[in-house]
Amino acid sequence: MPQRQEQPADGDYVQSLDRGLAVIRAFGADRPRLTLSEAAAQAGISRAAARRLLLTLQALGYVASEDGKHFALRPAVLDLGYAYLASQPWWRDAQRHIGPLAARLGHPCAVGVLDGAEVVYVAYAAPNPVAGLDRSVGTRLPAHATAIGRVLLAWLEPAQVAALLGPGPLDAYTPFTRVAVPDVLAGLAAVRQAGSCLVDQELRLGLRSLGVPIIGRDGRIRAGLSTSFGLMDKPDEAAMRAALATAAAQIGQAVAG
Repeated sequence: MPQRQEQPADGDYVQSLDRGLAVIRAFGADRPRLTLSEAAAQAGISRAAARRLLLTLQALGYVASEDGKHFALRPAVLDLGYAYLASQPWWRDAQRHIGPLAARLGHPCAVGVLDGAEVVYVAYAAPNPVAGLDRSVGTRLPAHATAIGRVLLAWLEPAQVAALLGPGPLDAYTPFTRVAVPDVLAGLAAVRQAGSCLVDQELRLGLRSLGVPIIGRDGRIRAGLSTSFGLMDKPDEAAMRAALATAAAQIGQAVAG
């Protein structure tokens, strides 16, 4: 879910837009087709409201219904997400760099940005399919349990990190996930000192990730770059870190700030 900001005054808040976006977000990988009742339940609105919104979205070309009962998203919805990427033209450079990087390392590589307590992928490349690792542009992952998330949190003020993560305990994805916010904060100091982050089986058992920050031309950290590999893989981590840092520097030159 995207990070919600402070709600404006009632007179400036368009609740129908809020509900319309909630209906779009109701669809997903495990919910590709929804009935009116299912969409209403997922969006947390009444069936009547869901009907009006779905019919409006259908008229606008964002959803379709072949049988009049089940609704599905149409490709036009991609325009909404692509608008963000189009406003961040450096992502093309990111994609251009991580393709060869992933091929050279032999492991998937991703570039992500922070959105609240989550990381969102804006570029992704995998030289070979990895069983069970379903990733792509737009993938959302918890910042506290990922290498990209940790490197992006590491350069925020501790108060900012605490506000993003909340009081905890954080969600545990494996027995190794750090769920206490003080533990996460303590680890971020080490990330800042090292300039990189290794996450060992905190998101998924058997999966390790190494991440570095992407620094824009204005000197600010704008995104993170990571690669993921299996527990049984034995990469040269120093060489991998150097390759990531080189690619991150190249991508950073395209980020105007």
